[in-house]
Amino acid sequence: MNKKLKAPIKKEEAASLRAGDYVLITGTIYTARDAAHKRMQETLAKGDSLPFDLKENIIYYMGPSPAREGRPIGSAGPTTASRMDKYTPQLLDLGMGAMIGKGKRSQEVIEAIIRNGSVYFAAIGGAGALLSKRIISSEVIAYEDLGTEAIRKLEVENFPVVVVIDSQGNNLYETAILKYQCN
Repeated sequence: MNKKLKAPIKKEEAASLRAGDYVLITGTIYTARDAAHKRMQETLAKGDSLPFDLKENIIYYMGPSPAREGRPIGSAGPTTASRMDKYTPQLLDLGMGAMIGKGKRSQEVIEAIIRNGSVYFAAIGGAGALLSKRIISSEVIAYEDLGTEAIRKLEVENFPVVVVIDSQGNNLYETAILKYQCN
């Protein structure tokens, strides 16, 4: 059964999710990939404010393809999350509520997820065209010079994800292996 979540994500909602839960997200999420994360880190190092409030917000590791006529966005599949691992603990400590990507996370990120009561979701890689149909609107809000890696504000409806790492540190990538391992 799918759980429904309204973004941004409240701490109580994050705490109620468990690794393996299927979740449909509706609301506002933000996109940021490698270059945007680097720029955000540089901004914070200078003592400046980020272009959006991280508190309880969800960052989707995604760089879209160009939108077809009549669509708000092109293909919108997830990027490998580990590429953002060196930036993620700081963003979680600043209040980020969740992330959406694909693939494993470092131990430092897992510890920051637990410390901050956050959650890591996975979107299905290779399904970017289908995922884009769950995006109602897309607006570049920062770092436009980065092109597809600019930060975007997305409005999504029933955007499908799976909880991979929950706020207690349970990791679907580890538990699934054990569940299906042959003796």
